Order: sequence, then C-alpha cells, then structure tokens
Amino acid sequence: MTFNNYPFIVQKLSNLLSSGASVILNASAVNAKGAATGSIYFATKAAVRSFARSLAAELGERHIRVNAISPGIVRTEFQGKMDLPKEAVEGFIDAVRQAAPLHRDGEAVEIAKAVVFLASDDSSYMTANDLAIDGGYMNS
Repeated sequence: MTFNNYPFIVQKLSNLLSSGASVILNASAVNAKGAATGSIYFATKAAVRSFARSLAAELGERHIRVNAISPGIVRTEFQGKMDLPKEAVEGFIDAVRQAAPLHRDGEAVEIAKAVVFLASDDSSYMTANDLAIDGGYMNS
C-alpha cells in the first residue's frame, strides 16, 4: 500500500470501525530526519505520522485510537526495490545502524510485537502517537 492510499482506505473503512477499534499506520524512523537522497520518502513518512495525529483527532469521539509505528532498519525485500545502487542502500543502512544506540538491525518480530500491543486493549489510552521501534535512531 502506498501513502497516497492511506486517506482513502481509512476514510472508506472508518464507518466499519466500532468503538474501541485501533488503526495503526506504518511510518518510518526517518520521519523526523533528513537526507539528501531520500527527501520524497522521508517527507511521505512524516506525512503519515501527521496523518495519524489528525485522524486520531477526527475519530477520537468514536473512541477509535489511531497510532503510527516507525520502524528502524529491518531487512526486507523493500531495500532491493528502492531503485538505488546496492552500495548506496547498504551505505545508508550502515549509517543508520551506526547512529542508533543499539547498533543493529531490527527483526520483523520486534515490529510485530509492537503492532500487537497497539492493537490490543493494553494500549487503550494511547492515540495520536508515533511509536519508534528503531534501536534509538530517532533520538540519536
């Protein structure tokens, strides 16, 4: 799903959401950073983060929570689809890894556990948040 679809998908599905539902949007740990080669991608992820806050305000009266997750580097097939030279991608990944206090890639299961938390009643008082799961990258 591309960012451009988020507003339309959530708008079409919002009437199907019951009180207490949870919407979780996928942003990225780069949403508060900047890089010369990633301006479009970084900006769209910042827009997703902002969209989550605005949507939380719109759906809050119905007790529907909206949050975003911002994963750091997690090895997926996506990195191979960025239309960038492999060396550039690996250089960026290494720079992020070195900047993050944990100095490692994340695992998909670590992101999944955070999503399960946001979808559960354990996060019933959380909305309009951006949950960074990035080894500390956004705060470095």
